[in-house]
Amino acid sequence: MRLLCCLLCACAWQAQAGARELVVVVSAKSPVMALQARQVADIFLAEAARYPGGGEAVALDQKLGSAARNEFYSKVAGRAPEQMKAHWTKMMFTGRGQPPREAAGSAAVRRMVAADPALIGYIDRAALNASVRVVLVVK
Repeated sequence: MRLLCCLLCACAWQAQAGARELVVVVSAKSPVMALQARQVADIFLAEAARYPGGGEAVALDQKLGSAARNEFYSKVAGRAPEQMKAHWTKMMFTGRGQPPREAAGSAAVRRMVAADPALIGYIDRAALNASVRVVLVVK
């Protein structure tokens, strides 16, 4: 029994150690240094179009249905995929906003964000390089 408990704990630890960590990034050329989760959520929900310093903020999503996208919205905005669908349906119907443009994955998001200081996206920490700056660690 004790061996079984040890094996289960070891497996749980290993799964947690290999878990993805999402980070929110902007271009290394951007003046934005850090953001709070609420500020990021507002940008991605089209409730804010500017960074706190006044610069234009343009959200860039990962593909619809991707694990990274679902995790991001769950943790940062507190919304499930169905709630996000309802949000965008309402925003588009009322003319108050459009969903963010999509990119194929972390590497594509990183490349696009690095090239445009207005863009903000989320990627796996493993995809980081010097072309982008982390402004929020998704928890």
